[in-house]
Amino acid sequence: MISLAYSPCPNDTFLFYHLTRNASYPVKEELYDVENLNEFAFQGKFPVTKLSFAAYFQIIDKYILLETGSALGRGCGPLLVRKKNSKTDLTNYKKLYIPGMLTTANLLLSLYTNGKHTPTALRYDEIIPKVMSEEDSLGVIIHEERFTYEERGMEKVVDLGEWWEESTGYPIPLGAIAIRRDIQKVEALQFQTNLRKSLSDAYLEPKEMMDYIRFNSQNKDDAVIKSHINLYVNEFTKNLGEEGHGAVEYLLKRAIEAGFIKKPTPLPLFLGES
Repeated sequence: MISLAYSPCPNDTFLFYHLTRNASYPVKEELYDVENLNEFAFQGKFPVTKLSFAAYFQIIDKYILLETGSALGRGCGPLLVRKKNSKTDLTNYKKLYIPGMLTTANLLLSLYTNGKHTPTALRYDEIIPKVMSEEDSLGVIIHEERFTYEERGMEKVVDLGEWWEESTGYPIPLGAIAIRRDIQKVEALQFQTNLRKSLSDAYLEPKEMMDYIRFNSQNKDDAVIKSHINLYVNEFTKNLGEEGHGAVEYLLKRAIEAGFIKKPTPLPLFLGES
């Protein structure tokens, strides 16, 4: 049996549902917020884990990226938001909330501001209520919040993913699935194969799977859940491929140049194919 950890967000529960119910390949899963997953990854707690690319870059010596499972794409980046009709921006704010210091959202914000921002970390689903309850605050939102912020009284200041795409030409790498380097490669490749099959089976969309996804999602609205899956689960999720590899490598390069992370141990980033 292999232990794995992932987030309760719809793209992850969509990805892992069939794998966790594969009687011929027993796994034990635990679900946590992405920043908790990032922190656990620093400890090497789980053999397989979801984590932010920004966190992965700091623990390359412990984990290697699977070719399947990544949240990476276009039009799906974090959004910097404020109350509607507010004049608050990055030159004039009291608080700036982010969904975790180790998140790719924080890395993107750091690149956008050249490190000239002072963030406060909150769990991602607490950011909009916090910004709404205060004057002159900003928040960086991810996950389901991307689909509901306007109806909740917020407006966009900048789309950090759009900024990244326009300035680099690359899709934005957000989160990945990684496996510990102490796992034998044959076992790691077998896990990757089973994860790819789980993703393929997910498109059959049995009612039980949607019940599982809805149960774990912060937002229970089926339209929001399906929009979330359609946005974050894409061709890069099936296989990073050459373009995905290039995007990850370039984000790592930028993170090092910006001083967000130290230059990591020179090890392969990707598991590869069998």
